[in-house]
Amino acid sequence: MSISEMEDPEMKGKKKRGRPGKQAPVQEFVKKGETCGKKSGRGKANGVAQHNGDGGDPVTLFEVVKLGKSAMQSVVDEWIESYKQDRDLALLDLINFFIQCSGCKGTVRIEMFRNMQNAEIIRKMTEEFDEDSGDYPLTMPGPMWKKFRYNFCEFISVLIRQCQYSIIYDEYMMDTVISLLTGLSDSQVRAFRHTSTLAAMKLMTALVNVALNLSIHQDNTQRQYEAERNKIAGKRANEKLELLLQKRKELQENQDEIENMMNSIFKGIFVHRYRDAIAEIRAICIEEIGVWMKMYSDAFLNDSYLKYVGWTLHDRQGEVRLKCLKALQNLYTNRELFPKLELFTNRFKDRIVSMTLDKEYDVAVEAIRLVTLILQGSEDALSNEDCENVYHLVYSAHRPVAVAAGEFLHRKLFSRHDPQAEEALAKRRGRSSPNGNLIRMLVLFFLESELHEHAAYLVDSLWESSQELLKDWECMTELLLEEPVQGEEMLSDRQESALIELMVCTIRQAAEAHPPVGRGTGKRVLTAKERKTQIDDKNKLTEHFIMALPMLLSKYQADSEKVANLLQIPQYFDLDVYSAGRMEKHLDALLKQIRLVVEKHIEADVLEACSKTYSILCSEEYTIMNRVDIARSQLIDEMTDRFAHSVEELLQEAEEADDDDIYNVLSTLKRLTAFHNAHDLTRWDLFGNCYRLLKAGIEQGSMPEQIAVQALQCSHYSILWQLVKITEGVPSKAFMLLCDLLMIFSHQLISGGREGLQPLVFNPDSTLQNELLNFVLDHVFIDQDDESQSMEGDEEDEANKIEALHKRRNLLAAFCKLIIYDIVDMPAAADIFKHYMKYYNDYGDIIKETLSKTRQTDKILCAKTLILSLQQLFNELLQDQGPNLDRTSSHVSGIKELARRFALTFGLDQIKTREAVATLHKDGIEFAFKYQNPRGPEFPPINLAFLEVLSEFSSKLIRQDKKTVHSYLEKFMSESMSERREDVWLPLISYRNSLLTGGDEDHMSVTSGSSSKTGSVRSKKGRPPLHKKRIEEESSVEGSWMMRNDTLQTPGALQTPQLTSTVLRENRPAEHMPDPDSEPGSENDYMQMSWLGQQKIEEVNRKDRTGMNYIKSRSNQGVRRGLMEDDAEPIFEDVMMSSRGQLEDMNEEFEDTMVIDLPPSRNRRERAELRPDFFDSAAMIEDESYYISIFKK
Repeated sequence: MSISEMEDPEMKGKKKRGRPGKQAPVQEFVKKGETCGKKSGRGKANGVAQHNGDGGDPVTLFEVVKLGKSAMQSVVDEWIESYKQDRDLALLDLINFFIQCSGCKGTVRIEMFRNMQNAEIIRKMTEEFDEDSGDYPLTMPGPMWKKFRYNFCEFISVLIRQCQYSIIYDEYMMDTVISLLTGLSDSQVRAFRHTSTLAAMKLMTALVNVALNLSIHQDNTQRQYEAERNKIAGKRANEKLELLLQKRKELQENQDEIENMMNSIFKGIFVHRYRDAIAEIRAICIEEIGVWMKMYSDAFLNDSYLKYVGWTLHDRQGEVRLKCLKALQNLYTNRELFPKLELFTNRFKDRIVSMTLDKEYDVAVEAIRLVTLILQGSEDALSNEDCENVYHLVYSAHRPVAVAAGEFLHRKLFSRHDPQAEEALAKRRGRSSPNGNLIRMLVLFFLESELHEHAAYLVDSLWESSQELLKDWECMTELLLEEPVQGEEMLSDRQESALIELMVCTIRQAAEAHPPVGRGTGKRVLTAKERKTQIDDKNKLTEHFIMALPMLLSKYQADSEKVANLLQIPQYFDLDVYSAGRMEKHLDALLKQIRLVVEKHIEADVLEACSKTYSILCSEEYTIMNRVDIARSQLIDEMTDRFAHSVEELLQEAEEADDDDIYNVLSTLKRLTAFHNAHDLTRWDLFGNCYRLLKAGIEQGSMPEQIAVQALQCSHYSILWQLVKITEGVPSKAFMLLCDLLMIFSHQLISGGREGLQPLVFNPDSTLQNELLNFVLDHVFIDQDDESQSMEGDEEDEANKIEALHKRRNLLAAFCKLIIYDIVDMPAAADIFKHYMKYYNDYGDIIKETLSKTRQTDKILCAKTLILSLQQLFNELLQDQGPNLDRTSSHVSGIKELARRFALTFGLDQIKTREAVATLHKDGIEFAFKYQNPRGPEFPPINLAFLEVLSEFSSKLIRQDKKTVHSYLEKFMSESMSERREDVWLPLISYRNSLLTGGDEDHMSVTSGSSSKTGSVRSKKGRPPLHKKRIEEESSVEGSWMMRNDTLQTPGALQTPQLTSTVLRENRPAEHMPDPDSEPGSENDYMQMSWLGQQKIEEVNRKDRTGMNYIKSRSNQGVRRGLMEDDAEPIFEDVMMSSRGQLEDMNEEFEDTMVIDLPPSRNRRERAELRPDFFDSAAMIEDESYYISIFKK
C-alpha cells in the first residue's frame, strides 16, 4: 500500500460495487463522486493551467512520462494525491494521457468529460486526429521514444500496484479507464487501437498480479482460520475467528471484483484485438497472455486461454508467430506445468514441428528451441518422424537455425544419461574416454544423412552444444588406431573415412574459431575469453597430433581419400611446439610419411595436400624451416632427376614408347606440377623439359593429351614464379594488361552464341576491384608536386609533363572502362567522381563521360554513386576538422560546388530522372542523421551539415516529390529540431526551405513549427496539355521510391567493345580530328542556349502565342547527343562548369517538355592530343610500344 493511500481511510472504507467492468457513461461517474473545485495535486488538468488555480507550470501527465526525469512511483503517487483532491481532473489528465500517447493533438476538456459519452468523445478525438502526420510516440524511432514506451508500460503497472488496496475498488477509476480503453480499442484509427490495446494488456497484467496476491492472502487467511477453529474451546479466540472470517470475506469480494475487471478487459478488448488487422496489435495480445499464463497458471493455464495461442501459431505475420513461440517457451521451461500442457501439446505439436521450416529464420529458430523443450519435458511427446524433421536442419546454411537444431540433436542422441556408469564401463574396456559410443553414433548419423560434403556444417551446428564430445581427439584416435575391445564392433572402411573427415573438421573449427564458409557474415573479432580458448585448443590438438599423425598416415597411406584429409591437419598446428617441446623426431617421422605418400600417389588432391603441408612447414618464421627445406629439396632433386631421365627415354623412343614410359613421365610430371604450384622450383629448370615435350607434341603430333596438359600447367607455374620476381618497371603495364584481360574474359565473352566459353568468364571479386581502385588513386590522382619530383630535374620539360599526364589518363580510362561495362561495381566510381573538381583540367572529360555512361546503364545506382562520392568527401573533411565544421571554409564550399555541378548533369527532364533524384535525397537524409551527437539529443547529429550539400539537388525534384522527401525528412526529426534556430542547425533549416519552396502550397513554415503559410509557386502559363498529363501520371506513384529496396542490382552492361589498347591514336590528320570541346553542352553552348531560350520567349510573347510545339521542331533537325544513347537524358558537356544563375534562368524560362539542341562549341582551348575517345565502342586505340591488336572486325 502506498503512503498516499494509507492516509485516506475514507476511501479505503468505500463500498465496492462488484461490476467495475461495466461501461457506464462518464457523466454517471461524475454525478456519483463529483468533487470539482478542489485543487489538482500537480497543478494541471489536460494541460490547461486555468483549471489549476495555483499558478504552476502547465505540465501534463504525458509530458512528465515522456521526459522520464522522475521516478515512476513518485509520478504515480503525485497522481494519486491529485485524484484524492479532485477525481474528475485527475481522471481527465489520465484520459488525455492515453489520447496524447496515441499521437492525437486533440484534448478532452472538462465539459466534454462531464457531458459526453465515451463514444462521442472518441468520435471527437478521431475528427481531430491527423494520421498522415506520422507522430505516434509509441512507435517513433530513436532512444527517447523507446524509453517513452518503456515508461508508458511501467506507469500503468506502478499505477495499479499503488492503487491495489483501495482506489481500484472505488467504483470509479477502473470503470472509467476500462470503459475508455474498450472504446478506443474499437476505433478505426490504428494509433488509438494500438495504444489502448497496449495499455489494456499491461493493465490486465497488473491486475493478474493483484489477483495472484489476493489468492495467496486468501490461502493464508484460510489456513489461519482453520488452525484457529481446530483449537480446543478453551484456547480458541472467537474475536480472532471473526476477524479472520471478515478478512476472508473481504478478500473474496476483492477477488471477485478483480476477476470482473479482468473479464471485462479480456472479453471487451483481448478477444477482439488478438485477431486485429495490425500484426503489432496481435503480437501485444499474445505476448501478454503468455505472461498471464506463466504468472497465474492456476487461473489462466488451461485450454480456454491456450487455444488463443494455438490458433495464432498460424498467423500470417512472422512477428506474431514469434511471440506465440516465445510465450510457449516460457511455459514449457517449467516442468511442473507439463501436465497442464499435455492436451495442448497433442493438439498443436504438428504445427510447432512444421514451424521449424518457417520462412522467417527467427521463427524457425524459436520453433526448434520449443521442440527441444518439449523433448526435455517428455521423451515420448515427439515421434521419430518429428525428430527427423529437425535433424536435417543441422545442415542449414543459416547458422542460428543450424545451431538450434544441433542443440536438439545433442539432447536427443549425444547427451550421456549416466556419465559415471559410462566412464566406469570405458575403464573396464581399457578406453581413456567414455565417448566412444557417442562418437560412433555421430559417425552413423553423418553417414545416414548422406551429405558427406557437409561435414563442416554438422560440426559447426554441434559446436556450441557438444564441444566436449567434438574435442575428444584422443578417443577418435583410439577408434582409428587401436583394435576394438570386447563388446565393440570394428569400424568399417566407410565409417573410418567419415570419422577422419569429421575429426579434421573439428580440428579446423577449434583452430580457426569461426564458422565454415557459407555460414555467418564474416570473421568477427574474438573476445578475450574466446581467444584464450582458441589458443588452448590449438596447443592441445598440436601436442596430440604431432605424435598421432605419423601413425595415422602410416596406417592409411594407401587410401588416397583418408590421406588427403589427414594431411590437412598440420596447417592447424602451432609449429613452435616442435622446437619448444623438442619433438624433432616426430617431425622427421611426419616428413618420412609424407615422402612415402608422394611416392605412392599421383592423385591431384593428395599431391596438393602434400605440397601445401611442405609449404606450411617451410615457413621462415619457424626454426624447423631448415630441416623441412632439406627434406623437400632432397625429394625435388630425386623427382627432377627421374623426370629428366624419363623425358629423355620418351623422346628417344618417340612413337615406339610403351605405356610404362608414358606413365613414368606422367606420374613424375604430376608430382612436380603439384609442388610447383606452391613452391618456387625455378632453380630446377623444369620449363626446359616441359618445353621439349610440348615441342615434340606439336612437331610429331603423338604426345599423349594428359602429358601435354601437365606440361602446359607446369610451364605456366614456372612463368608465374618468374613474373613474381619482376618488381621494377611493370606496375603500369601490368595494370593495363590486367584491365584488358578482365575486358576480354568478362561476360561479353559468351555473347553472340558462344555459350560454350562460359567456363572462361572471370568476374573480379571485391578484393581485386579494391586493388585496382587503389592503384588508380595512388598513380593517377597525384599532386603536381609529386609529379614534379618524379621528373628528376625535368620540371621545365613540357613534353615530359604531357607524356606523364597522357599515361595517367590511360590508366584512368582503362579503369573507367571496366566500370562502364559492368566489370567493376559502379560504387567504385565514387572515388573517381569526387576528384572531378580538383582534376578537371586533366581528367574532366574522362570523368564526365564515365558519369554519362554509368547513368545510361542504371540511373538510380549512378545517383547513389554520386551521393556516395559526396559523402566520402564530407567524411574526409570531418576527419580533418572534427565535428565542428566551418561551413564558410573553402573545403565546404568546394563540396557544395561539386554537388551543384553533379545536379546539373541530371538535365532538364525531371520526369525521366525523378526516381534517381529522389533516391539520392533519401540516401543523403539517412547519412545526415546516421550518427547522433554523443553530447546528447539537444545537439545536432554529426553529419547534419551534409544537408547543406544535399540542398543543391532540391531543384531537381518535382513538386510532388518535394513533399514526399520533406515527409521522409521529418521522420528523422524530433519535435525540438524543428524549433531550433541556432547557427549549427542552419543546414537543416536551409534544406527544409529548399524542399518547401515550390512545393505544396499548404505547408508548415520553417520559422515556426506550428504556423502555416502559403508557398510561393511560380505560375506556369502556356503549359502544354501533354506535359500536364505526364505529370498527373507520374504523380500517381508519388512516394513509391521511399519503399524501394536499397539493394540495387545493376542491369545488363553495355555491349563490350572490340578491345585494343587504351592509348592515344596517332598519325590522324588534324582536319579530321574531332574537337573534344565541341561536344554538346560546353559553357559557350550553354550561354547560347540560354540566349536562344530568351529570344524564343520574347518571340512567343510578341506573337501572343500560348505554347510551342517543340516535338514538331525536333522532327526537322538532328539531335546531337555525343556518345550517349538515344534514350539517355541530355548531359551537357560543360553544363557542370556553368553558373548557378544561368541554370535558374533556364529552369524558369523553359518547361520540362522542351528539348534543347545545342550547337557545338569551338571556343575552349584545344587539347586534342590529351583527350582521345577513350570509350569508343568501334575501336580501342593501339599502343605501338607494347600492345598488339587483339580483336579485329
